[in-house]
Amino acid sequence: MALNCPERTQEGEPCGTCENCARIWGGHTALDVVEIDAASNRGVDDARDLRERAMYAPSGEGRHKVYIVDEAHMLTREAWNALLKILEEPPPRVIFVFATTEPQKIQQLAAPILSRCQRFDFRRIGSADIVSRLGSVLEQEGSAAPADALRLIARKADGGMRDALSLLDQVMSLTGGDVAADAVRRVLGLVEEERYLELLDILVSDRHERVFELVEKLVDDGYDLVEFYHGLLDVLRTLLRLRLAPETPLDLPEELRAQFAERADRFEAPDLVRMLSAAAELESQGSLKRSANPRVLIEMLLLRLSYMDRTVHLEELISALGGAPPPAGRGGGGGGGGGPSTQEGSNVTHETSDSKTFHTLKLAAVEDATTEVIGGNGLARQHAGSAEEIRPSSSAAEAWQRWLDAGDSVPKGLTAFLRSAELIALPDGRIEITPLPGPAAERLRSPTVLDEIRRGLEPYLGRVPDVRVGSPSEAAPEATRSTEEEVRGDTMKALFRQEPRLERAVEELDLELMD
Repeated sequence: MALNCPERTQEGEPCGTCENCARIWGGHTALDVVEIDAASNRGVDDARDLRERAMYAPSGEGRHKVYIVDEAHMLTREAWNALLKILEEPPPRVIFVFATTEPQKIQQLAAPILSRCQRFDFRRIGSADIVSRLGSVLEQEGSAAPADALRLIARKADGGMRDALSLLDQVMSLTGGDVAADAVRRVLGLVEEERYLELLDILVSDRHERVFELVEKLVDDGYDLVEFYHGLLDVLRTLLRLRLAPETPLDLPEELRAQFAERADRFEAPDLVRMLSAAAELESQGSLKRSANPRVLIEMLLLRLSYMDRTVHLEELISALGGAPPPAGRGGGGGGGGGPSTQEGSNVTHETSDSKTFHTLKLAAVEDATTEVIGGNGLARQHAGSAEEIRPSSSAAEAWQRWLDAGDSVPKGLTAFLRSAELIALPDGRIEITPLPGPAAERLRSPTVLDEIRRGLEPYLGRVPDVRVGSPSEAAPEATRSTEEEVRGDTMKALFRQEPRLERAVEELDLELMD
């Protein structure tokens, strides 16, 4: 319309009232606008015919010839090759418009075509705009519908206005003009939110057998299980959003939002992420669409969600085993640190499982200062405002071990590799680290990592050491190389030294180190 409108504005907009605009807008025959359905004319002969027709000039001086190829992704590779030459050197005043909903197919069939075209990606229409448009259409028809019913249609349309209008017409035709929310769900096969609330209660209560009863009721009531599955993805996503940001705006009635928020509080965010990932995996594999019996797949998915392990915080685990986690802040008021409750200033004794030596933790509250003494490794920290003092060691090896045991300034992800590295204190005061072969050896050579190691060792040595990294021996015998199990074992021992009661939890609950 814009190219051939004689009355278009300076901005390029067509007038919409001239003969040219009226014919195109009304869908009538226009000599200079030709629309071709590529789904029916997809072969190389059709492409050659189009190429020959494009050589003819427009019907009038100053006009353009426009060829619109709809469903362009349906053209064969040979057809694209036949069109490539004319797209590289099109005749004067000839324009091709390729419309497609699957541009990735054109990328796979004929990548050179995309480099010869200007690409415009049209976004989907938002639900709010679709609801507004549906309301206007109903008003013109002398009818009305509640907002929640129109929102259901908008979500089902998935950003397509034409699909939304078709669904609205379908609902009105089958219900005699009644566009209530229940009618929309019944006609479109949507599952009520109450069914998903019931499912969430089943998952929380661990009553696994009720999964079969829920699916049985869905089938008996005539619901499409594939539609139920898509609704389940939306529900899990909604729960995760409410868990991470309770005040996030959602397109839900207030009462329903409160019910979902109450269920979201029963799950930890990592659990919801794993549940959503497990559910999405079913669709990504495509097994649900290919299966002749989706009921079994849906039941197995819901059972996996009901049996999925729940995240438990370490503090809750230790507390359940009879201990109390150390308080977050130790300044000001005293308090026991990691053992049974004791009086202020008393000694709390723990026995570690690896060394069978006693470590005594003494806490003494002194106005605005707190002194913490750990007898096992000789580490002493005195907090007075922001000051912190660590007694330096005369031995580089001792300082190295104390620094690794403290762990607060060790570069992330390198603790196990640094423990297995060979440390050599040179006579001139330098420290040489020789790690085992692997990716960690390259990372240790990074200037940033070396600076972190120097700054971390400074309080324990009393000076800034000159640290260098030696070359690992690639020919080291297998017996001297740390396996993944040994690295995990060293990491677990370090954790046990920091929290002795954790070892009891690992043994009694058969826990394993994941990361």
